[in-house]
Amino acid sequence: MAKERTFLMIKPGSVERGLVGEVIGRFEKRGFRILGLRLDQLSREVAEAQYQEHRGKEFYESLVTYMISGPTVLLVLEGEDAINRAREIAGSTNPKEAKPGSIRGDYGLDIQRNVLHAADSTASAKREITLHFKDLRVT
Repeated sequence: MAKERTFLMIKPGSVERGLVGEVIGRFEKRGFRILGLRLDQLSREVAEAQYQEHRGKEFYESLVTYMISGPTVLLVLEGEDAINRAREIAGSTNPKEAKPGSIRGDYGLDIQRNVLHAADSTASAKREITLHFKDLRVT
């Protein structure tokens, strides 16, 4: 299988809880290569663009408000089958359903404060990398 790129974002609560090194380490130990890494405070505009597919849903406003509440860590990773493998390592979006040993299973507090965001498709990864790393060539 060919190498691909994916996008991850460590959420504000996880940065505050000191989980950045643990989260990044899990991906590095599984052979992912870091191509982009940045600490950033998202603007409302960028957070709304990030979660555009959820616009109109009841949780949208609280999600955007949470995502702009503190710094996030933005990552572009590369590896074999990166999108699927990263989502497996991250675990189910709902920490109550995430397997023990997954990041969300071990550290997630609730569905919104579930440690990190992981791109769910090639199209999402490309869109999110372009949104957050304008100078990084998307392949």
